[in-house]
Amino acid sequence: MKAVFLDADTLGHDVDLSPIEAVTGEMVKHPRTSPEQVLERIRGFDTVLVNKVVLKQAHFEACPELKTISVVATGLNNIDQEAAKAHGIRVMNVTNYGRSTVAQHTMALMLALATRLLDYDRDVRAGRWGQSPMFCLMDHPIMELEGRTLGIVGYGDLGQGVVERAKAFGMNILLGARPGQAAGEVDGYSRIPMHELLPRVDVLSLHCLLTDETRNMIGARELKMMKPEALVINTSRGGLVDEQALADALRAGTIGGAGFDVLTEEPPRNGNPLLADDIPNLIVTPHSAWASREARQRIVEITARNLLSV
Repeated sequence: MKAVFLDADTLGHDVDLSPIEAVTGEMVKHPRTSPEQVLERIRGFDTVLVNKVVLKQAHFEACPELKTISVVATGLNNIDQEAAKAHGIRVMNVTNYGRSTVAQHTMALMLALATRLLDYDRDVRAGRWGQSPMFCLMDHPIMELEGRTLGIVGYGDLGQGVVERAKAFGMNILLGARPGQAAGEVDGYSRIPMHELLPRVDVLSLHCLLTDETRNMIGARELKMMKPEALVINTSRGGLVDEQALADALRAGTIGGAGFDVLTEEPPRNGNPLLADDIPNLIVTPHSAWASREARQRIVEITARNLLSV
């Protein structure tokens, strides 16, 4: 096996790549690869590893020796899968590596928003606590999660991990049937259509992939269906929520808060509606929910097992 890793830096410098190197026998590593560099760097290799580098039909046509693409992530949006199939190229990805870290991050966003953690921290740093006429500050309303209803859209490995942790906080669980998905019962939880789910939840947490059916599935109309104090959490994919509609709803106070780890453009070099500095009770993190060292090492180990099966 002759392998090249086009964007090895995306896994960080603190992971051990030796499990992959042991399987491939020979692996050339590039820290990053620009679109213009892809073709020259994959020529002569039968196996290509990527995280976010885009591989298209033109690459496959020019490199008949290419047999395997190993994506060191779950999403496959950067691979032209139909073209790969047409050229007899096997495409593999990594699943079930980030349950703990993504669920932890999701709960962290939920807790920070519910307790108004950042608002109170800013108040203390601005000296408002020292100016208070009593022993505490109570300027921002705090939501108790116990007894509240959590709506999960995308009940795969990550959604299940969030449910486990939310139940420990005493939350009630409902599942949402994303567009094209049947309603019913799953693991003892009701999966109901979105128009029934949204008015009932206190927290909505998204854990599904971005497809033509799920793109902007939470827009202005859907946000209006929700309780004005409800929270929206997205640690899945940018584009599931209409970002401008969410920014408008947060400013208007028709949604209680939002925590996002993903945006439609990453990195957001051209700006984003959710990066404005006048939006209340919003937390945006830089697609870091997946990035614990433990999770990234699991990616390496699963990738090595995938390649061993080739």
